[in-house]
Amino acid sequence: MDTASPGAGRPPGGAVPEPADPVRPDPVRPDPVRPDPVRPDPGRRRMLADIVPSAVAVAEVLGDLPDVLLFPEEEAAIAKAVDKRRREFAAVRGCARDALGRLGWPAVPIVPGQGGAPHWPAGVVGSMTHCAGYAASAVARVQDVLALGVDAEPHDVLPDGVLDLVSLAEERAMLSALASDAPDVCWDRLLFSAKESVYKAWFPLTNRWLGFEQAAIVVDPENGTFTARLLVAGPVIDGGQLTEFAGRWLVRAGLVLTATAVLPDR
Repeated sequence: MDTASPGAGRPPGGAVPEPADPVRPDPVRPDPVRPDPVRPDPGRRRMLADIVPSAVAVAEVLGDLPDVLLFPEEEAAIAKAVDKRRREFAAVRGCARDALGRLGWPAVPIVPGQGGAPHWPAGVVGSMTHCAGYAASAVARVQDVLALGVDAEPHDVLPDGVLDLVSLAEERAMLSALASDAPDVCWDRLLFSAKESVYKAWFPLTNRWLGFEQAAIVVDPENGTFTARLLVAGPVIDGGQLTEFAGRWLVRAGLVLTATAVLPDR
């Protein structure tokens, strides 16, 4: 999931509906002068950092999510959220500021932009994700990476009925074969996560929705990779039309993580 994922607003057939957070006012907090980044324990296990290109800076935290102060603009965006939502929203922004700092950028507010996607500083592409007990952000300079999408999900089977909403018949056949060979992996959840990563990379390039049925995922279980073949017209990049996304995945510490990146032609 992504705290400000544009996927959360997809039309019917393009998103899995989630129950809305109950709304209540948050306690008043003083405006921070410089909100804190996340400072993960160096001894904690690397996760997302293992599946993104070398040009991508990653900050991630596994375990208890830290308390992160927010900029006033961010406070306004999350003003009516419950505490759980606030902590996840804040933790990924702490990660984002930490990752940006590794590229030499100062701490800045990361507010939801068009379609709910995080609004990054000029010259940066990025993505953020969170699920229970995990938050991460990945960023890169635009000259190194043209688009980036990351997603983390609990390593558990999808709820009943969801797979049919988010997959194609050919993908379900693939999942059946994968489950026969490696039943210890929740392949349906991995498929869902891969589509979320692809969507997060797609949206900034197109400013258009991409339904779950508009990209066909093929998972390579041996190499920890996947491809997403677009079933609709893709964006034109450097004079050529993008027809597929490539990504990597891993299952670790009770999580499924996926990442996709569009790199410039060199």
